Amino acid sequence: MKLNTIEEILDFAIEQEQLASDFYTDLAGRMDKPNMKKVFEDFAQEEQGHKKKLLSVKTGKFSMPTRQKVQDLGIGDHLVQVELTADIDFQDALILAMKAEKAAFKLYAQLAEAADDEKAKALFQSLAQEEARHKLRFEIEYDDFAYQEN
Repeated sequence: MKLNTIEEILDFAIEQEQLASDFYTDLAGRMDKPNMKKVFEDFAQEEQGHKKKLLSVKTGKFSMPTRQKVQDLGIGDHLVQVELTADIDFQDALILAMKAEKAAFKLYAQLAEAADDEKAKALFQSLAQEEARHKLRFEIEYDDFAYQEN
């Protein structure tokens, strides 16, 4: 995938944030317990916040600084892939979310590597760290949930 301008990069990132928000809204709708539903609703809202931030970057009202690297617990890396089903449980939904965030991180990291423009590179690095932070939060949620269940 070749994105040539900051405008194309931002449009792509905005679309990805909307897709992520839709994904978490869908997962929230599949949860039967209110506290589990809220976890995914909160993430959907956060993705909408990122989308708004990117729209602000696009209009020149905000810049996204690159943040320090986020710790990766690696929990999601060693779990089997699960499928999105109508009756998905909270644990499998967390696994799915961790893997989605890891994929988003990898995508933005690869785009940062491929970027020629320093502003584009910095933007992709910032987006990658946002996704890494999401994965970490899901890993912590998973760890807390698994600990409570066992």
